[in-house]
This record gives sequence, structure tokens and C-alpha cells, in this order.
Amino acid sequence: MNQELSVHTDIQHLIQLLKATKKKYNLPKIEKAYEFARSHHEGQFRMSGEPYISHPIAVAEIVAGLELDTDSICAALLHDTVEDCQVTVEEIEKGFGKDVALLVDGLTKIVSLQVEDREEAHIENLRKMLLAMSKDIRVIFIKLCDRLHNMRTLSAKEDSKRRLTALETMQVYAPLAHRLGMQKIKQELENLSLRFLDPIGYAEIQKYIDQKYGQNVDFIENIRKQVDQKLAENKIHFSLEGRIKSVYSIYKKMYNQNKSFDEIYDFYALRIIVDTELECYTALGLIHEMFNSIPGRFKDYISTPKPNLYRSLHTTVIGRDGIPFEVQIRTWEMHQVAEYGVCAHWKYKSGASSKEELDKKLEWISRLIETEDDQRDPDEFMNALKTDIFQDEVFVFTPKGDVFSLPNGSNVIDFAYAVHSAVGDKMVGAKINGMIVPIDHTLVNGEIVEILTSSSSKGPSRDWLKIVKTSSARSKIRAWFKKEKRSENIAVGEAALESEIKRICRSCTEAQKTEIAESLAHRVGYNGLEDFYNAIGYGAISLSKLQLRLEEECAKVVRPEEVEQTEEEKIAEAVSKATGKKIRSNSGVVVDGEHGCLVKFAKCCNPLPGDEIIGFVTRGYGISIHKIDCPNVIQSMKDGGEPERWKEAHWENAVASGKGQGMYEALLQIYVSDRIGMLADITSVLADMKVSILYIGMAEKLVINLKIGCRNVDHYESIVSRLRKLDGVENIVRGFA
Repeated sequence: MNQELSVHTDIQHLIQLLKATKKKYNLPKIEKAYEFARSHHEGQFRMSGEPYISHPIAVAEIVAGLELDTDSICAALLHDTVEDCQVTVEEIEKGFGKDVALLVDGLTKIVSLQVEDREEAHIENLRKMLLAMSKDIRVIFIKLCDRLHNMRTLSAKEDSKRRLTALETMQVYAPLAHRLGMQKIKQELENLSLRFLDPIGYAEIQKYIDQKYGQNVDFIENIRKQVDQKLAENKIHFSLEGRIKSVYSIYKKMYNQNKSFDEIYDFYALRIIVDTELECYTALGLIHEMFNSIPGRFKDYISTPKPNLYRSLHTTVIGRDGIPFEVQIRTWEMHQVAEYGVCAHWKYKSGASSKEELDKKLEWISRLIETEDDQRDPDEFMNALKTDIFQDEVFVFTPKGDVFSLPNGSNVIDFAYAVHSAVGDKMVGAKINGMIVPIDHTLVNGEIVEILTSSSSKGPSRDWLKIVKTSSARSKIRAWFKKEKRSENIAVGEAALESEIKRICRSCTEAQKTEIAESLAHRVGYNGLEDFYNAIGYGAISLSKLQLRLEEECAKVVRPEEVEQTEEEKIAEAVSKATGKKIRSNSGVVVDGEHGCLVKFAKCCNPLPGDEIIGFVTRGYGISIHKIDCPNVIQSMKDGGEPERWKEAHWENAVASGKGQGMYEALLQIYVSDRIGMLADITSVLADMKVSILYIGMAEKLVINLKIGCRNVDHYESIVSRLRKLDGVENIVRGFA
């Protein structure tokens, strides 16, 4: 590690690393790239005070450790020149060729990814990263090396920036490294991130490790000797490695799975590397002959590899001194893939057939990129990213024995569309292990799934969009409706938008409705109304996410005097004129220091006392109160439209604490199991708590929508807490999807 962290400002150490690989590198081209980068970074320094050129050299050294090609080394040396030195991509192409230029261009576009910030500009950076990956996988290899060196030197940054970078690394880059099978980089990124995100927890785990290892310092070595002798007796050519579980892996098990340190059975591990797949199973038999195995702790990733290419046998056994340890058994090729993932596959194989095989392994990137045209909603893109890339997998089989991996929580509709779009479009039912199941059946590891199709099928149902879990299936369903049901989509979309305009404006002419619709369509990227209506109709656009922009367009087109007042507004205006004073509303909200403003609560986020809020001055129908983190507020701030109409707002103290007399609407979406009496139990709990039910309905099967009256956020949380305790309540989210 010390060697990796040593600072180099010349290229000699990098050249030594490249020569040690025994690969044929174009060293003059690499030296030229170094000189180009050094001259352009001249006078630039890192926050640590080191010359800036030390960073691209360090990144190139990590890339060299992966044994990537000459162009990758050059791109690593040049990766910051375009962004930081006013160098153009054209200059890079002229000096180093098209491939290096494309790699540098792809790396330049991958800028800071604010994971907690859902604004569309930041989500677009994730899209760009995946798009760059889909064009050349070397882009992400180099980017991961760049991030790894930044994490190794993160201490130089101030604390707030350290935490943001560590969070971004933990939530984006480490999962990407895992998805690509690059375990060495993934583990180091996780450990380095944890040091800054939870330094106390990190130190506590490290202390546990030091104590336990100190108590059994000779344990791994003794086990190695026993296994070494046994394998040698059976004339197996092998290599043995011992390891202690990483800090982050232990942390995750202890804090996420609520395990004690003594329940970590794979703290110690022995890795056996052999020549052939047959020897893997032979070695497994010998290990089980030598030690007692722990039931339920055997996994065969050779016959059923992980989606990131990982293949190995895992078993947990107990030594003669009563200490459990894990044994991993794999071939040399499997070991290279386990350490370097897709990078190893790219490095060791070449030719058309290999490229086809690699493209198949990277289908998950293409699946996400395919949805770009339809996924204009940044929240939906992030959900797809988390579901399709950063979530655990479930493995199921076709009746012919083919293995399919899908994100955990996927159902048979997701499986049907994973097989082929035509299978999903013609699906009429499904069988699991030979038994008919509902189409929303959640898949479980090892199930045999048979999709029942019919040539007379009329295609997917719109309700499937609410049931499927994968972005790929959702995209294919939308594509079917987009293509096959355009006229129906336009009618549905037009009616939905007209209904929203009527609700907001209450009275406007047909010409004004058209003007509002056209302006909104242009604002979200559609040149024609039919395409806009079509997108609403087949589900590519959610009107609830456009509410604030729709209100703004209505306010621009319909003059205040044209808006029909409600009875409440007419009375308030009359009293105001008669007394010369503003009427005090019963909302409990103070806007810009004024207590008597006429307000309404936005339906897109339904703020409750206790939430942080902000006010938007509408024209003719009061001040709209939103939660400060409402997606519509964030989008409007990003658009920069009429910032003077945003006003500071807060709850009156008595209201915020729940002492006010008013009740406020709260929306709950309750995900339940299929149990008789479920609805009755929910209403019984609410009645027992004396909570008013303003609306109750089914959003879809096993999803209940509730609108209730409550005093504030604390009251809401107490209601949710009681409901969560009911048998069959699987999840509760605030608001309607």
C-alpha cells in the first residue's frame, strides 16, 4: 500500500510496471502522453500541495496494474487535460489517435455525481457515464482507477467534501465495480469510503479484527499446512491464499443484518486455486473430508455464475479447534475474473467471438441505455439504476435449463420480457415449477419459470406498468403502447392534461387550454402536442411531476381577473375590503413574515406541519405551499423561472408542535400481502387511533391508497408505526405514486 501511495512526478516507475507485465506496450507513445500531460499541468497543484501531474501518473499506474492496453495508459495520463487545461478533444485525437481521444472524451463527461441530489442535470451525468461505458468499457475501468486514487488521497480535502465524495463512491462507484466483478477495487473503495462516512464504526470493527486476529494469529497458517499436505497427497497442482474479512464486509453484516462479531463465520478464509474445474470439485470433497461443514453454507457459483462473471465454490467449515472459516475454490482463470471481473475478460481474450461473448455479459448496460428516450423523469432513471444495477440478483431457470438473472423482487412479467419482447407482449399466464401462478408472482432463487403465451393475446395491460420491477420490462411495455396504441394514448393523455388544467385554472377558454398545453409540451422537450399527449398516455411522463410547471404556465396564460374565485376566496376578499385588514387563514402557515396569507397545500407533496416548506405566489388563487424537497420545487428552481415568486414559509409554532386545532391531509400508500381481513384491520387501527379516513382505494392489487387527517409529521409517524405492526403490511410510503 505504501508503494501505491508514493508520489511520482516522473514516468520511470510507470515504465518499470509496464515492462514487468511482459506485454508489448508502445512506450514512446506513452512517454509522449506523459510529456503532453506534464507540460499542460505545469503550475497546477492538488489540495495536498503535490504537483498535479502526480495524480494522472498514479491513475496510469493503477491502470497498468490491470494490464490494460497502451491507449488506456495514455488516456489515464491525459484524462484531466481537456477538463482542466483547456485542451480540446481534437488536439488529443491529432496527437494520440481516435481511440485515445474517445476514451478521454468519455472520461471528461463523467463529472461529479451528487447521489443525494435528484436534479435532472446530475442524473444526466449518470446517463453519460453509462453511455460512455456502452461505447467502450475501458472508460469505466479508467474512471474506477481515477476514483480509487482520489479516495486514497481524500484526507487532503475538507471534511464536508470528504463525506460527499465518500458517499458518492459508496453509492455509485463501489456498486459499479461490484457489477463489473472488479472485487479488489470494489473492496478498497468500500473500506476507504467507510473510514470517512463512519470513522467510529470503522475504528470499532478494526479493533475487533486486531483483537480476534491477535488471539488466533497462527490459525490460518496451521490450516494452510493441513490443506497443503492433503492436496499434495492427492497430486493436485494448487496455490493457497489466506485472508481476513475486510472491515466494510464485517461492518455491513453487523449493522445491516444485526449480527454480532461472533456470528461472522467467514472472518477467516482460505482460497484454493487449481488448474481445472474438475479439480475444484475434487478439492471440495477433500476439504469436507478434513473438516466438518456448516449446513446451509455451501454455494456453487461455478455451475451458476453470478451476473458479474464470478465463478467459485464456497463452503464454510469448522476446524479442529472450533473456529469456523470459509474455503473458496476456483481455477486460475476464475481467479483472474474474480479479482478483475469484466476487465480480466477484456484483457485476456480477443477476437470476434470473444467480443460477442463480452457484449452479452454487458447487456445490463445496454438495457438501461435503451430506456433513455422514454425515461425523461430523473427519479425514474435513478430507480431503474438502483433496481437494474445496484440491487442483488435472483436466479431462475427456463424449462430447458437456461439460467436467467434478474434483480431481486422481479416477477414473472419481468422474466417474460427478459426472455424476449414478443414473449412478454403475448403472455397470458405463467407456471412456476409446473403450477399456475399469478402474473405478479415474485420470483425466488431456483424456480423453473414457464411463460404461457397466446397468438390471440391483445398485448400487455397498462396495469403491468405498476407491477413490473425492471426498467427493461417497463420500457418494452411502453414501447408496445407507444407503437400499437398511439390514438388511444393521445386521447388518454389529452383528457388527463385537460383535467389538470381545469383543476388549476377552474375556468379558461379552449384557446387558453391549448396555449398552456403547447407551452408545457415545448418546456419538457416536445415540439408537437400529439407526441406530448402520446407520452402522457403511455406513461413516459407523469403529470404529478409536472404540476408546478403546469401551474406556472396557467399563471402566464390566464390573467388573475379571469380566474373564477372559490367561495372561500370571495368571502376573504369581501372581509378584507370591509375591514382594511388581511384575513387570518386557518392554515397555520407564515409566509414571508405574514400570518394572514391565503394559502393552499400543493397536491404533489401534501406538506404536513413539521415539514420544511416554501411558498409559491400563484396568480389569482393564493400561495401554493410545497415541501422544500418536493421534486416540482427542485425542478422549478433548476429551470430558473420567476424566482421572485418563491417566498420563505414556515409553520406557526403551535401548529408545528401539533397543538393547533386544524387537521391536514396526509397520503399513504400501503403495500400488503394477500390476506383476508387486511383492509378491515387497517381501518380498525385507524378508528382506534381516532384518525379520520378521507379516502380509501386500491392503487393496484395489494397496494392500498389512503388519505387521512392528521395533526403534524409526528402524528403521521405514530400512525404509520402502528400500521407497520399489522401482520401483512410489507411497506408504507408517503404520497401516491
